[in-house]
Amino acid sequence: MEPREEILDIAAGLFVDRGFAATSTRDIAEAVGIRQASLYFHFANKEETLGELLQRSIRPTLDRIEKIETLAAEAGAGPEVLLHVLVVLDVRTLAAAPRNAGVLSSLPEVQRKDVFEPFGAARNELQDAYARLGTEIAVGHAAAMTPDRDLLGTLLLQLVEVVIGMRSHGHRITPAIEAIVAASCLRVCLVDQTRIDGAAARVADLIGSLEV
Repeated sequence: MEPREEILDIAAGLFVDRGFAATSTRDIAEAVGIRQASLYFHFANKEETLGELLQRSIRPTLDRIEKIETLAAEAGAGPEVLLHVLVVLDVRTLAAAPRNAGVLSSLPEVQRKDVFEPFGAARNELQDAYARLGTEIAVGHAAAMTPDRDLLGTLLLQLVEVVIGMRSHGHRITPAIEAIVAASCLRVCLVDQTRIDGAAARVADLIGSLEV
């Protein structure tokens, strides 16, 4: 493991176990087995370290949204497929976050400190993507219904973030879990099981295209 990655991995564990305020840069350096001065070569302070961990719990998904939409359009896939793909990728991002770093988003310091505003902005951008897709799907399935866009986006994002709690309880995030979470999001948008199954059948190919 590269030094920067090791620092992030160990810092994530300390922040999750002890809390942000109770963890010092000296604690991180000692746990890594380096001098505190060496830590500053990679991160200016512990806020920067936490900021990087928070971004890793969301940025890999956010950076792919435009490409997902392009590939879906080229494949003639509708918003149901697009939402399914987005959910699966987001679940995988959270599942891959070091030491379940997604849980750090709920730390009180993250809500209070301006230094973490970039993460808040990124999370709002992701939530807006969920709101946009969810609203398009829900209106398409119930023309008489006008869903609360912001509420729907919040609900969909929180459904995905349930995997953070699952990891905290020792559950391994498997493809079956990905499928369950994606199906739950589609059901919230009033999609029936037949169409959920149809969307799921197209997900693997689209995700595979992202890796090319």
